[in-house]
Amino acid sequence: MAIALRQPADIEKLRAANKIVGGALELLRQNTKIGISLKELDAMAEDYIRSHEARPSFKGLYGFPNAVCTSLNHVIIHGIPTEYKLQEGDIIGYDIGTELNGWFGDAAITVAVGEVSDKDKELIACAKDSLYEAIDAIKVGMRFKELSVILENAIRSRGFVPLHSFCGHGIGKKPHEEPEIPNYLEGKDPKGGPKIKNGMVFCLEPMICQKDSKPLILENKWDVVSADGLRGSHYEHTVAVVNGKAEILSLA
Repeated sequence: MAIALRQPADIEKLRAANKIVGGALELLRQNTKIGISLKELDAMAEDYIRSHEARPSFKGLYGFPNAVCTSLNHVIIHGIPTEYKLQEGDIIGYDIGTELNGWFGDAAITVAVGEVSDKDKELIACAKDSLYEAIDAIKVGMRFKELSVILENAIRSRGFVPLHSFCGHGIGKKPHEEPEIPNYLEGKDPKGGPKIKNGMVFCLEPMICQKDSKPLILENKWDVVSADGLRGSHYEHTVAVVNGKAEILSLA
């Protein structure tokens, strides 16, 4: 497994691509209002990305048709924007990628629409808090499998379970690079596999189910839901390992 080690100048290029992602996500957060359609939100983010001289990297990636993954309620990831208009009590996940001068950015948030249930608030908080708990724990020399354990424990301790078969990933000159970083331990030995080193850049993205980790893909061949049919949530940041610890690149 060849995990790239980035020079400081490369990390700054990745930061520039990711800052645009962060800005687009913040724009969507501010415009998450009752009555706006998923396609309007998608177009808004695409316009923002292009106005910053970047390209929406998800558009056309593996055949995905839009700039933003809009994952509504029980859709956990990879939701395709439709004409659906947001309603009070919905929760909506936004996942955005950019490409700027050959370098990629990637991040995600889940947002409440108006007043939502306490369970939905806990669901969203689980994704966000698990992400930040894992980022805070990153240090040089730990193994990626240990990071997966931290993510899984953070999710389960909050009463939820991680979605299986989808994972975080490296990022750089391609949108998805080595390593794969599941939100749960694969196998039994957290002390196996590659170690985290200075200069590595990767995405962590806890994807949260309520009861069943098994994914199902809906008829449009994109929307991923849990086998339990219940609502899910998703948060993601791109981080760089600098001076022994993780630095978030995907902030607005």
